[in-house]
Amino acid sequence: MNAMKILFMGTPLFAIPSLEAIVDGGYELLGVVTQPDRQKGRGKHVMPPPVKEWAVARNIPVYQPEKVREPEFIEIVQNLSPDLIVTAAFGQILPKKILDIPPLGCINVHASLLPKYRGASPIQQAIIDGERETGITIMYMDIGMDTGDIILQRKIEIGEEEDSGHLHDRLAQLGGEALKDALKLFEGGQKPAGIPQNEKEATYCSKIEKSMGEIDWNKNVEEIRNLIRGLTPWPGAYTRIDDLRLKVLKAGRWEKSIQGEYVPGQIVVANPKDGLVIAARDGLMRLYEIQGPGKRPMADIEYLRGNPIPTGIVIKKEDE
Repeated sequence: MNAMKILFMGTPLFAIPSLEAIVDGGYELLGVVTQPDRQKGRGKHVMPPPVKEWAVARNIPVYQPEKVREPEFIEIVQNLSPDLIVTAAFGQILPKKILDIPPLGCINVHASLLPKYRGASPIQQAIIDGERETGITIMYMDIGMDTGDIILQRKIEIGEEEDSGHLHDRLAQLGGEALKDALKLFEGGQKPAGIPQNEKEATYCSKIEKSMGEIDWNKNVEEIRNLIRGLTPWPGAYTRIDDLRLKVLKAGRWEKSIQGEYVPGQIVVANPKDGLVIAARDGLMRLYEIQGPGKRPMADIEYLRGNPIPTGIVIKKEDE
């Protein structure tokens, strides 16, 4: 029997294990579709997406349409005649004209347990919301945003101290494993049945913006801790102490007792012995790992040895 012909669409590092699952499974990879090269970093250098680098290194054809709705690109897909299209963190919504091309349909590797966390930032949002578990959903694609029928799901627990960078890497690997299992269901040339999503349980997450990183000290300790974990390593959580913009990489509840009344955002302790402690709505938080402007990440006690911070002042958000 001829190997199933697959066209892959994806862009970031998250997609690589899914690509490898296709190749390792012995399927015919017709090519990869990815976003155009973009400027990145402070130097604004034009950089290819990770998926493009992976494909070029293996002499696999690469297509980079600015918009997949372009008639020229739709014609390319028709001429390739894929049996199945697989997407993973591609970054564009496929129009019905493309969804209708492959006889086995289009499937997506999504980093949440749908119908929860449809949208652009399921990994970060699950941590920000304090979820204890997440996973991968392999689903059929339709014209909606992650609304298609579910083919299979794989669950994992979220570690108590895990940030979105570490969880991203684990989910990327799980995505490859789940796709490998899902592709086997298509091998007979039949479309496996999908399970409709429960719309009543659907939640959505928007694209992560840098402005989301500013800490609101009027929230409770656990909410702030989850925000920091969810936005690490990118775009990063931060707080402003006067003119100082301090990135916060790791923080947690400060269990030591201390005399006095404090308001949210007040700097309670700031010394090289006890570290940097700030009041939240329901208790005190120690900022265990921080990064000042132009400096490397360091422990709070190390930072405070050369960069004194006054106690007693109250941090306000930029819009307050």
